[in-house]
Amino acid sequence: MLNEERRRGILELLQLDGRVLVRDLSDRFHTSLITIRKDLEFLHHQGQLERTHGGALPLRTGALQDRTFQEKERLHRHDKLRIASAAVRMIREGQVIILDSGTTTTVIARACKQFRSLTVITNATNIAEELAGSSVEAILTGGTLRKDSFSLVGPLAEESLSQLSADMLFLAVDGFDTQYGLTTPNQLEARVNRVMAKTARRTIVVCDSSKFGRRSLSLIMPTSAVHETITDKKIGKPHLRSLREANIEVTLV
Repeated sequence: MLNEERRRGILELLQLDGRVLVRDLSDRFHTSLITIRKDLEFLHHQGQLERTHGGALPLRTGALQDRTFQEKERLHRHDKLRIASAAVRMIREGQVIILDSGTTTTVIARACKQFRSLTVITNATNIAEELAGSSVEAILTGGTLRKDSFSLVGPLAEESLSQLSADMLFLAVDGFDTQYGLTTPNQLEARVNRVMAKTARRTIVVCDSSKFGRRSLSLIMPTSAVHETITDKKIGKPHLRSLREANIEVTLV
């Protein structure tokens, strides 16, 4: 394989998985660790990725970045499926759950169609559409539509949520800095998420490992407000240790 072909392959994997590791790339492309490190250094100096210890991450584009739903949906697909499977195993017939807007929670919604007696509260119009025609009762908040995320926000969404009660909130986030808290690029979305957490007895964060160590514009809540987290096994050891030190139950998939 030519250098250019291998480097294009590395960038494609980075876009799909949200991070790449030197050892994994070495195995995948059947080449030495030294060669992969040189590739990552080259791509870093070309401004195409951010070099980290042991691998690389996508370039950071700042706290204001707010990708569209379609852009997010292409990232970490396999991780999201495993996270959703673990989330559904926590749900019992007859419960009331909240799903915020997001690609991971959308995958959870699809998996919830198997339930015969379940109520899902959501501010995501696409999740309500996913559940239409199933045995699941869907309660959609009112509010102003954010077209890029299919979510409803604003006073109407917050007011309707404050009148309800739920067993669990499954919350997808854009950033999870364990020393700071959960964040999202949109301030109105953050307000709705905070009301969701007050409505539910337990808050369960569902996010792939690329979200850890990152901050976005708007703080949703501090780490101490989280009860459980479901993420993939690629989470960094310092982040995992911080979660456990905060007495947060962690499920790795």
